[in-house]
Amino acid sequence: MQEHWQSALSDMRTRLSAENFETWLAPIAWGGCEGHKLRLRIPNKFYADWIRTHYLELLLGLVRDKSGHSDIDVSWEVDERLAEELIKTEANARESAPPPSLSSPPPAAARSRENQVAPVPANLNPRYRFESFVVGPSNQLAHAASAAAASSPGARYNPLFIYGGVGLGKTHLVNAIGHRVLEARPNSRILYVSAERFTNEFIAALQNHKMDEFRNLYRTQCDVLLMDDIQFLAGRDQTMEEFFHTFNALYHSDKQIVVSSDVYPQQMKEMEERLISRFQWGMVADIQAPELDTRVAIVKKKAEQEGIDLPDEVAHFLAETVQSNVRELEGTLLRLAVKAELLKQPIEISFAREALRGTHPPRESLTTVEDIQRAVCEYFNIRMSDLKSHRRHRSVAQPRMIAMYMCRQRLNTSYTELGDRFGGKDHTTVMSAVRKIEGRILSRDAEILASVQAIEHRLGRN
Repeated sequence: MQEHWQSALSDMRTRLSAENFETWLAPIAWGGCEGHKLRLRIPNKFYADWIRTHYLELLLGLVRDKSGHSDIDVSWEVDERLAEELIKTEANARESAPPPSLSSPPPAAARSRENQVAPVPANLNPRYRFESFVVGPSNQLAHAASAAAASSPGARYNPLFIYGGVGLGKTHLVNAIGHRVLEARPNSRILYVSAERFTNEFIAALQNHKMDEFRNLYRTQCDVLLMDDIQFLAGRDQTMEEFFHTFNALYHSDKQIVVSSDVYPQQMKEMEERLISRFQWGMVADIQAPELDTRVAIVKKKAEQEGIDLPDEVAHFLAETVQSNVRELEGTLLRLAVKAELLKQPIEISFAREALRGTHPPRESLTTVEDIQRAVCEYFNIRMSDLKSHRRHRSVAQPRMIAMYMCRQRLNTSYTELGDRFGGKDHTTVMSAVRKIEGRILSRDAEILASVQAIEHRLGRN
């Protein structure tokens, strides 16, 4: 099986840029095979998440084709030795690289404007640019803030804190900022890292007595710091201390700082208050789950990028079926395309329904916003028109807030879409209602807990 894996890697090398291959796939080490499950060793968990999102489907498809087994899967094993080797390799590369000269012209300065291409660091994803980001009501604030920060790094929205659930586009925007800065300022020194990688580099610097080099890299040789999953630092006292001083050094030098998280700053448990305070100095922008129209646009855009012939009917079907996040929606499209290619069938609605039958329940069996609204109305003995009205009496307002909270929790419906479904409420009104019920549930409010549990029972899920 190892030879099939190596052959698949060779194929991937021809399909990807040298930078992307060396950054993401070259560090993977073969760890063995158990039946039809490949055991792969990686430097850290971030690699598993990235590869699973961007390359795994294609890699597994190649291995399955070469081996003749359709049930090939992988398991990941974090190997700290690989992390140490990776850090040493990167450190050597930085030491051997000539320092950037702000006075010297960019390499492409002699080319025509149309053919000029900004250099892309190996750790920025070339696909994640503003041009490929689909904007909708659920993400327009984060998109606008990101574009503004990229146009005037260090001057507007600094720091920029982007938060939202898994797979909604945070990493896309963070990468897009880096690309936009480089387009305008090719000599900019940009560092894009995950919080886990920052932590690993910090630990390695401590162990190898290279803290001066580490601090010099992050504090004086950096014009834009882009960091994903900042919540990973929570509870790591030494790393938080180091990041605090790094943040201060960059901020007071007017260097742009962009961080992403899966939660709002004040909801990050075990994160130092002084860091939380600094995250709120600039702009805090959230990304919600995309609405139906945005999901349709996203899946169409992805199909266009991948050269997939996707009928409008199938695009709508996928957008209605997969509501959780963008990453799953795009992954479902790619799996559908691979299956269609293997079976030599066109991607038609009947084929899509059959292909997704085993992985996604039929639409009619899923709980909808209307189901929750009806269950709430029945439990509290109020009319649907009252639930969607602007009445503020407690007998109506509390059931409405509970219904909004349950829709958000169970369906991950965006605040904007919920506002529309509840009679045209503003998304901030919905957000306030959801957080109010969350607070009462966290405080173990007996009345709210009993109501939610009873409504859950009516919906058929205890």
